[in-house]
Amino acid sequence: MSGPDALVVFTPSGRRGRFPLGSSLLQAARSLGVDIDSVCGGRGICGRCQVLVAEGEFSKHGVTSCVDNLSAVSAVEQEYCATQPMEPGRRLSCSAQVLGDLVIDVPSSSQVHKQVVRKAAEALDIELDPLVRLHYVEVQEPDMHDPSGDLRRLEDALEFEWQLSDLSCDVLVLQQLQVALREGHWKVTVAVHAGKQIIAVWPGFKEHVYGLAVDVGSTTIAAHLCNLASGEVVASAGVMNPQIRFGEDLMSRVSYVMMNPGGEVEMTAAVRAALNELAVDVASQAGISPKDILEATFVGNPIMHHLLLGINPVELGGAPFALATDRAITLWAVEIDFAIHRNARIYVLPCIAGHVGADTAGVILAERPDLTDKITLLVDVGTNAEIVLGNNQRLLACSSPTGPAFEGAQISCGQRAAPGAIERVRIDPVTLEPRFKVIGSDLWSDDPGFDAAVAATGVTGVCGSGIIEALAEMYLAGIIRHDGVINGDLSARNPRIQPDGRTYSYELYRATADAPPLKVMQNDVRAIQLGKAALYAGVRLLMERMGVQTVDRIRLAGAFGSHIDVKYAMVLGMIPDCVLSEVSSAGNAAGTGARIALLDQRSRGDIEALVRRVEKIETAVEPRFQEFFVEAMALPHLTDPFVELRNVVTLPERVAINNEQNARSRRGPRTRAPEEAS
Repeated sequence: MSGPDALVVFTPSGRRGRFPLGSSLLQAARSLGVDIDSVCGGRGICGRCQVLVAEGEFSKHGVTSCVDNLSAVSAVEQEYCATQPMEPGRRLSCSAQVLGDLVIDVPSSSQVHKQVVRKAAEALDIELDPLVRLHYVEVQEPDMHDPSGDLRRLEDALEFEWQLSDLSCDVLVLQQLQVALREGHWKVTVAVHAGKQIIAVWPGFKEHVYGLAVDVGSTTIAAHLCNLASGEVVASAGVMNPQIRFGEDLMSRVSYVMMNPGGEVEMTAAVRAALNELAVDVASQAGISPKDILEATFVGNPIMHHLLLGINPVELGGAPFALATDRAITLWAVEIDFAIHRNARIYVLPCIAGHVGADTAGVILAERPDLTDKITLLVDVGTNAEIVLGNNQRLLACSSPTGPAFEGAQISCGQRAAPGAIERVRIDPVTLEPRFKVIGSDLWSDDPGFDAAVAATGVTGVCGSGIIEALAEMYLAGIIRHDGVINGDLSARNPRIQPDGRTYSYELYRATADAPPLKVMQNDVRAIQLGKAALYAGVRLLMERMGVQTVDRIRLAGAFGSHIDVKYAMVLGMIPDCVLSEVSSAGNAAGTGARIALLDQRSRGDIEALVRRVEKIETAVEPRFQEFFVEAMALPHLTDPFVELRNVVTLPERVAINNEQNARSRRGPRTRAPEEAS
């Protein structure tokens, strides 16, 4: 020991100070501003303040530290360990007392602002700093000598124990306050939002509350339930957007509103009902009540954004595609009929433009291209592709009308990703014979046992990733020419290449007694060409505006980006040439952005500032878009050399496109609002 006080050093922060012997480690940490968690106020109930004694001589700190310089395990710690075993060597800092010089390690799990590690190696970790925090307090009981109300005494306890002052409180809390205090025998847990407002009170000790991050897509709504204390995703679920019955694409839904006054009310009610089903689903998975969800964040394209909020989307149906608001929105859950905790808060990320929505803002927040000097391309592929290009100097964004072909729609053998759908394709360049894999089986079609493995589902169609691979493999094998025409001359080599009127088709899967054949038709190739040319033209438009000829890094977001093989996307010319190792899937980056906004309150200010920096390019009024589109109809491109791609793939020799074919390609998609195709 070193006299009446002792030196305590906390790692990893390095903060240090001298404290009287007998001081609790939690008190010492708080006095130094060490980042250490606690909900119960040092009563040994929550177990979040666990620490470790680092033993040995630490010359850097001038300290010799050992476990004997900490008090023995207390009765409080023994009681906690009886129900919640701790890792060896860990102590509750609220009960452990300083008896000598110490080096104390605060593990990341005990830090308030802990990081939630993302799975993607190059992705940033999420800093955990939620807006909603729990505080356990003991409130003075009322008596005849103290006429103050229950709320005042609750506020006094929060200020005394947690240094929270000037808190506001609304009537929804007051309606439950007295019941909670008396049921809890004047011991309650309080949820405080942003350190400013009491939003919930529960009797006794409550350890966990939850938040929900939601991506409202035009086809699918996905939700992730997160523990706000740990950042852990405890449950996830998805549901088809019930608005599909009003129209499969966004513009058909806007048209429904135009043709049916009040239609927006129907669609708003439908999506809100689906949200409530999702909340019940994820809560059930986690074994909690939806009432335990106190915070939710939302992303979605502009039309989904407006319909969720009960805003008529007709202004988004035509130029100039005016948003009701492009700002972030904070509101009460009850304002959108969301049946979670009745005092929960909702945060909707900002939109960028009339055709680039809060979902793209979520992608930017998840990927943070503004934090690197590398020219980064973000592409969220759907029936409408949202594209972001830039780095720490400049960010640009646009939307491009790719259409639904990438999702298997408008393809003769196409279907959505489901068991039985072909998702991987390989074609022998010599024999021109295909082999494939279907969703639900790990076997290739030429593996022993394949037929038995897929007997239950059959081979039912080709999903988006499958059609991309099929066309790319057909091109690499020479079945499809550089101009996108199926080469009928090869029918003599393999009977799978079959006449179809004035064109040819390729039989990917031969008919069986139970199923028709699956063929890639010439019109299927054209549909993919139109979609990929629109996507590439949007990218080239941004690259030209940015003043760059190449990109350093490409991230493909969305469900499609998660399943596509990036090599084949580049072979078709969907994305520009790039080192393949720098092209990867970002998963549901929009949903990840919603989760970041849920778990880190500071990220909300970041994305609100970032979207104001983004330069919006409107493809519908850009004359160069059509030029770029025509060049991008070729495979992989009419003029771009794709040098990096040629390092890993042998591309076929290009053939000239004759005038008739070139004219047909030039007709392309008419100039239109980007949302029109979505």
